[in-house]
Amino acid sequence: MGSTTQSISVAIIGGGIAGLALAAGLLKKSHLDVHIYESVTEHRDVGAGLALHRNAIKAMALLGPEVHQAYLDKAIDIASEADQEMATKIYYGQGPHAGELVAELGRAKGRKSVSRADLLAGFLELIPKDRITFGKKLSKIWEAPDSDSALKVHFEFSDGTRCSADCLLGADGIHSVVRSHLLGRDHPATQPKNHERWQVFRTLVSADEARKHIDDKYTRTVPIILGPRGHINCIPMNKGTRLSAGVAVRGIAAPAPTGPESSSSSHGSGSTAKLDPSLYSDYHPSARAIVSLVTADTSASWSVGDHDHAPYYAKSRVAMLGDAAHASLPFAGNGAAQALEDAAVLDHLFSRVLQPGRIEDALSAYDAVRRPRSQAVVDLARKFGRVYAYAEGDIHEDPDKLGDFFALAGQFTNEADLRKQNEDAMNKFEDGVRGRSSGKSGRE
Repeated sequence: MGSTTQSISVAIIGGGIAGLALAAGLLKKSHLDVHIYESVTEHRDVGAGLALHRNAIKAMALLGPEVHQAYLDKAIDIASEADQEMATKIYYGQGPHAGELVAELGRAKGRKSVSRADLLAGFLELIPKDRITFGKKLSKIWEAPDSDSALKVHFEFSDGTRCSADCLLGADGIHSVVRSHLLGRDHPATQPKNHERWQVFRTLVSADEARKHIDDKYTRTVPIILGPRGHINCIPMNKGTRLSAGVAVRGIAAPAPTGPESSSSSHGSGSTAKLDPSLYSDYHPSARAIVSLVTADTSASWSVGDHDHAPYYAKSRVAMLGDAAHASLPFAGNGAAQALEDAAVLDHLFSRVLQPGRIEDALSAYDAVRRPRSQAVVDLARKFGRVYAYAEGDIHEDPDKLGDFFALAGQFTNEADLRKQNEDAMNKFEDGVRGRSSGKSGRE
């Protein structure tokens, strides 16, 4: 092939955090023709809120200053001053160390929290209205040459309309149609799982109402309070005007999410399980107060789910990212961050995809770099949940051992060198291009 740049059409399925962030980056590349297709007619204000960690911030910065600024414009400082360091604080909620601070995660100056809906609104402002179509639920994907004999990815929506593109990127959530296409409907890793039967009970209340029941400090920070019958957390949202408070209980939900499809791994149907405040009588008083607040209204509750590991994230000219690729339990606080890392890597790679024939090399490089790390985070989130529930051996009995675990886990998620991750992906892409030029497949 020659070096002439061609216009590359990219279809992004899903207008959640992963899809919008990726599109915001790709739309700045003049050689790409990008369009987003989102299944819902409008984004609803759902979600437990996000206290994004350092790797998420770095990934947004790699996508562009405007992406990072969109987050800053919608978020609230967790700390009272922008230059004050703040972290997610983990406390013992039950047992001989009840009330003790055991670890801090994500310590950073001016750290912020944001509701998922607010973050989506900020990202959506970066997308021209003619580049996104709402109310388009994907139903079918296939690849075939077009009338000019050029290979295209064709896709159909539930309303019967059909489109095509040079490349399709699926950011369509935990119940991903793109994942089902790539792995096969009957693959054991296609559908989400809830192996340990987690149920999250959550309420959304005004901050003023929350302060009538719980200590003010829990409305301004992100505490996680541990215990064997459920761990508890709070996240300030909507510029500090509302509080998301929740209790996550292991072993009481149905084995897998059963509700309507969702674009987030941490949204599924409610369950018949109930939150019984009498089970928390031996918890620390602050924990009991939050449980009582949640018990008063559990309408924002759900059964969580995640994905068993997919053997690949891409095949030919189709790939998946975000929750579609690696939905994780919410307990490590890194699901959105991993989606943003996916977007940063794909955005970097597509800066060099100047011809349709290079798409497969880019997606292969993305898979090689992002799959091991993101799947390690899925495993880590499962372990976080067990640790929170005093169900990971005896680690909870030793505050020093528990603190060391959180420190090492936080280092893995938060301190990753994302510039190097982008560079590693680009090196693999260039290796693939050279392999194809030498008559090789470009895939190992």
